[in-house]
Amino acid sequence: MRRLIQLTPWAVSVALGLIPTAAWGRVKLITLPVRQRVEVQLDHPDVTLVEEERVVPLVQGTNQVDFSWANTRIDPNTVVFRVLGPAEGRQLEARVLSVSYPPNEQALVWQVASSASGSALVRISYVLGGLTKSFHYRAVAGHDEKTLTLSQYLLLQNFANEEYGTSGLWVGFGEGIQKPIGLNETKQVLVNKFVGVPVEKTYSCSPTEFGYLDPSQNKLRVPMHYVLRNDAAHGLGGAALPYGKVRIFQDDGKGTTAFLGEDWGRFTPIDDKMKVYLGVAQDVVVKRTIDRNERRRLAGNLYDHEVVVKYEIENFKDTPVTLDVIESLDHLRNEIGIGSARDVQWELGGQTTFQGGPDRDETSFNRLVFHAPLPARQTTDKAEKTVHRLHMIIHNEWQ
Repeated sequence: MRRLIQLTPWAVSVALGLIPTAAWGRVKLITLPVRQRVEVQLDHPDVTLVEEERVVPLVQGTNQVDFSWANTRIDPNTVVFRVLGPAEGRQLEARVLSVSYPPNEQALVWQVASSASGSALVRISYVLGGLTKSFHYRAVAGHDEKTLTLSQYLLLQNFANEEYGTSGLWVGFGEGIQKPIGLNETKQVLVNKFVGVPVEKTYSCSPTEFGYLDPSQNKLRVPMHYVLRNDAAHGLGGAALPYGKVRIFQDDGKGTTAFLGEDWGRFTPIDDKMKVYLGVAQDVVVKRTIDRNERRRLAGNLYDHEVVVKYEIENFKDTPVTLDVIESLDHLRNEIGIGSARDVQWELGGQTTFQGGPDRDETSFNRLVFHAPLPARQTTDKAEKTVHRLHMIIHNEWQ
């Protein structure tokens, strides 16, 4: 992209208070000097802001500065030109008088008044299309799956039809990065690396969120996740973790890593959790059935419903695990034939066997989360069956 500055000294009104009245001078056309500094702000999810600084020669009087961007994806409505002050040598005062748009051109022309001849430092900022960023992660879990190393990468793609050389990149957190931005270039940059991050491996079942592995046998699907907490106590917490693809590996204990899979990590604010999917567990089996479904008339068409959900759980792993049992009360109402659209009113019954009750941090008015510790299998071919019951009383339903 070629940018020109046209310098035209001419008469300036005495009211400007800059220079005395002068006659027309000659016209000089020079190439706009190279950029002294470039900053690219990538913190906004949809917009890329570019700020570039240049040292521009000005003559005493009014200078016509021509800024063009043919074939470059600059938004002309966002271009801002500012004179920061003298660059070096002779002191001068300069200010922008006006801006105009040449017809049928991708260009802007500023009228800049200068009190003396010399160099001025100017800043040009604009929103640029085609210069995009995304994030992705590489997570390597230890052999014992207690900690992992999380590497965070920035993927920068420049299809703006312009190159910027070494530029300062700001992604919205951490320290700035100095990297060259080439024409039509895709660049991967390591932003952060977190070592020894505590991780929790979870096993979960939910008929609504994860569905059934074998509906005919009432066997629920049991997905596995790694769960990271974005806080200082877990080696993170310096900034939110942006949305991005997570490729997951595990140390195999032999000096190499095994690929476990990949998932999309959601945007994770500080003190929140990121969950990444590992696959479906084949060695934790959950059979879910409705063990009891009764209703009691209160008045007219108003009833209370008493429901007991039974879970038969087997852990075929050599190590004990904890299963998260999740129930949607709207789903449970539909399952027993209520089908109401109003908010559910419920009470936990005395036949519930989950120790400690529902998880207070994870449970809402419509979603219950319980934790069920499961012992390791004792023999090579048999697992101890753990049976839990969820006893619910659903109040004031119309039939």
